[in-house]
Amino acid sequence: MTIPTEGELIQVHSYKHNGHIHRVWQETMVLKGTRNIVIGANERTLVTEADGRTWLTREPSICYFHAEHWFNIICMLREDGVYYYVNMSSPFVYNNKSLKYIDYDLDVKVFPDMSYMILDEDEYEVHSKQMNYPEVIDQILRNNLDRLLGWIKQRRGPFAPDFIEVWTQRYEFNKQVREDK
Repeated sequence: MTIPTEGELIQVHSYKHNGHIHRVWQETMVLKGTRNIVIGANERTLVTEADGRTWLTREPSICYFHAEHWFNIICMLREDGVYYYVNMSSPFVYNNKSLKYIDYDLDVKVFPDMSYMILDEDEYEVHSKQMNYPEVIDQILRNNLDRLLGWIKQRRGPFAPDFIEVWTQRYEFNKQVREDK
Protein backbone atom coordinates (compact mmCIF):
# COMPACT_ATOMS: atom_id res chain seq x y z
CA MET A 1 0.00 0.00 0.00
CA THR A 2 1.30 3.46 -0.86
CA ILE A 3 1.22 6.17 1.78
CA PRO A 4 -0.03 9.71 1.18
CA THR A 5 2.48 12.45 1.95
CA GLU A 6 2.04 15.61 3.97
CA GLY A 7 0.65 18.46 1.90
CA GLU A 8 -0.69 16.14 -0.83
CA LEU A 9 -4.26 16.67 -1.99
CA ILE A 10 -6.29 13.47 -2.12
CA GLN A 11 -9.89 12.41 -2.61
CA VAL A 12 -11.90 10.53 0.00
CA HIS A 13 -14.24 7.84 -1.33
CA SER A 14 -16.99 6.32 0.79
CA TYR A 15 -18.57 3.07 -0.43
CA LYS A 16 -21.43 0.91 0.78
CA HIS A 17 -21.04 -2.78 1.65
CA ASN A 18 -22.36 -3.77 -1.80
CA GLY A 19 -19.44 -1.96 -3.46
CA HIS A 20 -21.44 1.02 -4.73
CA ILE A 21 -20.00 4.48 -4.27
CA HIS A 22 -21.73 6.43 -1.51
CA ARG A 23 -19.96 9.81 -1.42
CA VAL A 24 -16.74 11.48 -2.68
CA TRP A 25 -14.93 14.42 -1.09
CA GLN A 26 -13.03 16.08 -3.95
CA GLU A 27 -10.09 17.52 -2.07
CA THR A 28 -8.58 16.75 1.34
CA MET A 29 -5.10 17.90 2.30
CA VAL A 30 -2.97 15.26 4.00
CA LEU A 31 -1.48 16.46 7.28
CA LYS A 32 -0.07 13.09 8.33
CA GLY A 33 0.20 9.86 6.40
CA THR A 34 1.44 6.52 7.74
CA ARG A 35 0.48 2.90 7.11
CA ASN A 36 -2.00 3.09 9.99
CA ILE A 37 -3.17 6.70 10.21
CA VAL A 38 -4.14 9.42 7.79
CA ILE A 39 -5.03 12.81 9.19
CA GLY A 40 -6.36 15.29 6.65
CA ALA A 41 -8.12 18.61 6.48
CA ASN A 42 -10.53 20.29 4.15
CA GLU A 43 -12.79 23.30 3.98
CA ARG A 44 -15.39 24.25 1.46
CA THR A 45 -14.62 21.13 -0.51
CA LEU A 46 -16.96 19.72 -3.12
CA VAL A 47 -18.81 16.57 -2.08
CA THR A 48 -20.56 14.39 -4.66
CA GLU A 49 -23.33 12.02 -3.57
CA ALA A 50 -24.04 8.67 -5.22
CA ASP A 51 -27.02 10.17 -7.06
CA GLY A 52 -24.85 12.94 -8.55
CA ARG A 53 -25.99 15.75 -6.25
CA THR A 54 -23.17 18.00 -5.03
CA TRP A 55 -22.64 20.31 -2.08
CA LEU A 56 -19.81 22.19 -0.38
CA THR A 57 -18.70 21.49 3.16
CA ARG A 58 -19.45 24.49 5.38
CA GLU A 59 -16.57 24.68 7.81
CA PRO A 60 -12.96 23.60 8.13
CA SER A 61 -12.65 19.97 9.20
CA ILE A 62 -9.86 17.77 10.47
CA CYS A 63 -10.38 14.16 9.37
CA TYR A 64 -8.96 11.11 11.17
CA PHE A 65 -8.75 7.71 9.46
CA HIS A 66 -7.22 4.55 10.89
CA ALA A 67 -6.22 1.30 9.17
CA GLU A 68 -7.12 -0.86 12.17
CA HIS A 69 -10.19 0.79 13.72
CA TRP A 70 -13.64 0.46 12.21
CA PHE A 71 -14.53 4.15 12.39
CA ASN A 72 -13.37 7.49 11.05
CA ILE A 73 -13.77 10.84 12.73
CA ILE A 74 -14.55 14.21 11.17
CA CYS A 75 -13.79 17.15 13.50
CA MET A 76 -15.82 20.15 12.33
CA LEU A 77 -14.45 23.49 13.49
CA ARG A 78 -17.41 25.78 14.18
CA GLU A 79 -17.63 29.17 15.87
CA ASP A 80 -19.19 27.66 19.00
CA GLY A 81 -16.73 24.77 19.30
CA VAL A 82 -15.64 21.50 17.73
CA TYR A 83 -18.34 19.06 16.66
CA TYR A 84 -17.37 15.52 15.75
CA TYR A 85 -19.10 13.26 13.26
CA VAL A 86 -18.04 9.64 13.44
CA ASN A 87 -18.76 7.14 10.68
CA MET A 88 -18.70 3.51 11.70
CA SER A 89 -16.77 2.15 8.74
CA SER A 90 -14.21 -0.30 7.53
CA PRO A 91 -10.56 0.60 8.05
CA PHE A 92 -9.25 2.73 5.19
CA VAL A 93 -7.20 1.70 2.19
CA TYR A 94 -5.24 4.16 0.10
CA ASN A 95 -4.37 3.96 -3.60
CA ASN A 96 -4.37 6.21 -6.68
CA LYS A 97 -4.47 9.37 -4.55
CA SER A 98 -7.74 8.22 -2.97
CA LEU A 99 -8.49 7.12 0.56
CA LYS A 100 -11.32 4.58 0.53
CA TYR A 101 -13.55 2.97 3.13
CA ILE A 102 -16.93 1.24 3.48
CA ASP A 103 -19.56 3.25 5.36
CA TYR A 104 -21.64 1.03 7.65
CA ASP A 105 -24.46 3.51 8.33
CA LEU A 106 -24.11 3.85 12.10
CA ASP A 107 -22.90 7.32 13.05
CA VAL A 108 -22.08 9.11 16.27
CA LYS A 109 -22.45 12.87 16.67
CA VAL A 110 -20.30 14.32 19.45
CA PHE A 111 -20.88 17.83 20.76
CA PRO A 112 -18.27 20.28 22.10
CA ASP A 113 -19.10 19.24 25.69
CA MET A 114 -18.39 15.58 24.68
CA SER A 115 -22.01 14.52 25.01
CA TYR A 116 -23.01 12.32 22.07
CA MET A 117 -25.85 10.74 20.13
CA ILE A 118 -25.78 7.47 18.21
CA LEU A 119 -27.47 8.05 14.84
CA ASP A 120 -28.95 6.00 12.01
CA GLU A 121 -29.51 2.73 13.88
CA ASP A 122 -32.64 2.21 11.76
CA GLU A 123 -30.67 2.74 8.53
CA TYR A 124 -28.08 0.23 9.78
CA GLU A 125 -30.78 -2.40 10.39
CA VAL A 126 -32.33 -1.89 6.93
CA HIS A 127 -28.98 -1.99 5.08
CA SER A 128 -27.80 -4.92 7.18
CA LYS A 129 -30.68 -6.98 5.79
CA GLN A 130 -30.59 -5.54 2.24
CA MET A 131 -26.83 -6.06 1.80
CA ASN A 132 -26.50 -9.16 3.99
CA TYR A 133 -23.92 -7.83 6.43
CA PRO A 134 -22.21 -10.91 7.87
CA GLU A 135 -22.64 -11.49 11.62
CA VAL A 136 -18.88 -10.99 12.06
CA ILE A 137 -19.18 -7.45 10.63
CA ASP A 138 -21.99 -6.66 13.07
CA GLN A 139 -19.85 -7.87 15.98
CA ILE A 140 -16.78 -5.93 14.79
CA LEU A 141 -18.84 -2.76 14.46
CA ARG A 142 -20.42 -3.16 17.90
CA ASN A 143 -16.98 -3.75 19.48
CA ASN A 144 -15.55 -0.71 17.70
CA LEU A 145 -18.53 1.41 18.75
CA ASP A 146 -17.72 0.49 22.37
CA ARG A 147 -14.04 1.39 21.76
CA LEU A 148 -15.06 4.71 20.21
CA LEU A 149 -17.35 5.60 23.13
CA GLY A 150 -14.42 4.85 25.45
CA TRP A 151 -12.24 7.26 23.45
CA ILE A 152 -14.88 9.97 23.80
CA LYS A 153 -15.23 9.47 27.57
CA GLN A 154 -11.45 9.29 28.07
CA ARG A 155 -10.74 12.20 25.64
CA ARG A 156 -8.42 10.01 23.56
CA GLY A 157 -7.32 10.34 19.92
CA PRO A 158 -9.12 13.16 18.09
CA PHE A 159 -11.13 13.87 21.26
CA ALA A 160 -7.97 14.80 23.22
CA PRO A 161 -7.85 18.47 24.23
CA ASP A 162 -4.78 19.38 22.13
CA PHE A 163 -5.60 17.34 19.00
CA ILE A 164 -7.51 20.09 17.19
CA GLU A 165 -4.99 22.81 18.02
CA VAL A 166 -2.02 20.75 16.78
CA TRP A 167 -3.64 19.67 13.51
CA THR A 168 -5.28 23.04 12.79
CA GLN A 169 -1.84 24.68 13.06
CA ARG A 170 -0.39 22.04 10.74
CA TYR A 171 -3.23 22.68 8.27
CA GLU A 172 -2.63 26.45 8.33
CA PHE A 173 1.10 25.87 7.79
CA ASN A 174 0.49 23.55 4.81
CA LYS A 175 -2.02 25.97 3.26
CA GLN A 176 0.57 28.74 3.49
CA VAL A 177 3.23 26.53 1.88
CA ARG A 178 0.84 25.80 -1.02
CA GLU A 179 0.03 29.49 -1.46
CA ASP A 180 3.74 30.42 -1.47
CA LYS A 181 4.53 28.00 -4.32
